[in-house]
Amino acid sequence: MSHLGKLYQKAILEHDKAPRHAVAVAAPTHRAEANNPLCGDRVALTLSLVDGRIADIGCEVKGCAICRASGSMLAERAIGGESAEVLETGRRFIAALAPAPAAEASAGEAAASPAAAGEAWGPLAALLEARRYPNRQRCATLPWEALEAALRHTPSSPAP
Repeated sequence: MSHLGKLYQKAILEHDKAPRHAVAVAAPTHRAEANNPLCGDRVALTLSLVDGRIADIGCEVKGCAICRASGSMLAERAIGGESAEVLETGRRFIAALAPAPAAEASAGEAAASPAAAGEAWGPLAALLEARRYPNRQRCATLPWEALEAALRHTPSSPAP
């Protein structure tokens, strides 16, 4: 399978075609938007926190298949999770997509098997292939950046 074929794995195509939690939360406690002006991806993330857990989340993505799949996978992973744990998962995911120096990349690829990545990340492992494409990395991280921004800010006021 070509590298590009690996980038558009079945899981990504399924989440792109039928994104989960792709509508705004009716009464969000937190919200954020993020965009990538280089490719046009836009993310509007809303969530409702109850007792420190993400009770509901909506990740509306206008953009490419990678970004839409990432937002969908984020929503599935985050719902029901404790906000600090979900935030830490997002930070680790963004770090995992960061390019590694060439010497580390060749050694790291040999050490990190696809099976190990799959066990650690579950469906998100499919998105880690974007690491090979610097111009696609931001597509995969944009929803997670919006999540971090939403959780970092003061809760929004509920709509009247």
